[in-house]
Amino acid sequence: MPRTVSDMATLALAATDSMLHFELAMACEVFVRDPSGLADPWYDLVVCGPGPVRIGRFWMEPDDGLDRLARADTVIVPAVEDVDAELPAGLVDAVRAAHEAGARMVSLCTGAFVLAAAGVLDGLRATTHWAHTEALAARYPRVRVDPDVLYVDNGTVLASAGKAAAIDLCLHLIRRDHGATVANAVARRLVVPPHRAGGQAQFVTTPVPARDDNPLGDLVPWVMERLDRPLTVEDLARRAKMSSRHLARHFRSVTGTTPLQWLSTQRVRRAQELLENTDDSIDTIAHLAGMGTAATLRRHFHRTLGVPPDVYRRTFRSASPPA
Repeated sequence: MPRTVSDMATLALAATDSMLHFELAMACEVFVRDPSGLADPWYDLVVCGPGPVRIGRFWMEPDDGLDRLARADTVIVPAVEDVDAELPAGLVDAVRAAHEAGARMVSLCTGAFVLAAAGVLDGLRATTHWAHTEALAARYPRVRVDPDVLYVDNGTVLASAGKAAAIDLCLHLIRRDHGATVANAVARRLVVPPHRAGGQAQFVTTPVPARDDNPLGDLVPWVMERLDRPLTVEDLARRAKMSSRHLARHFRSVTGTTPLQWLSTQRVRRAQELLENTDDSIDTIAHLAGMGTAATLRRHFHRTLGVPPDVYRRTFRSASPPA
């Protein structure tokens, strides 16, 4: 059945008895409303299931049946409780139908097993909770499982690791659809970091250190106040009072990336915010984001986001810049 215009903004959330409540409830909370008031239209959230379902210790009455997934713009499949149990056939069939109908497909945590069973992840890079990546790879050899990332974005098929990484992916979707300003507003409402790159490690064996013990705790705000300056890795190492090699090791353990890559990401993020919320020229924004010239900004911006700065501005420009 072809999709109607009214369905193009629909975000369908699959719900069955086999799912965990955290990812499902979190997705509802993230997508239920736009706290910034800047996104128009916002998502039309529809919970779809085979009937009344038990999620953890709670009962839920879905808005519509699983066949509704095939008429949605985006379909989100939350985590399943037991990856070794047989997946609900109706769910797998509905997910496959939605994918064939052209919906953007998203899995949170072990929801990747549902997408894999439906053939959605065949030939694509994907991830899931670190405790289940080996099982996903063994059971579905056509899926390119990456166990060391928070989430993966293949364009129309996306997958996250567990729990907090699922929040990261949902915010990433909002950033893709509505821009950084709106995504940051949602993050503030949830009291979570506004952006963690998908390539960041899942921290399986190296947890994020507490702020008091974190050698980067004082360095990060110092850098963010000076993004308009031509900072180098050596400048960061000198501020942190360690060698460049030691700084690189700490950055890798805490952020999953190098100091230079992290600094480049922060500059692009600053440029995004300025493009959305100011009338500054590309040359001015390049200077304020620490990229020096408009040509450098365009190169890094296009490499990171896939579009030039002026296209991004036209797409995500706020109706009225927030105070």
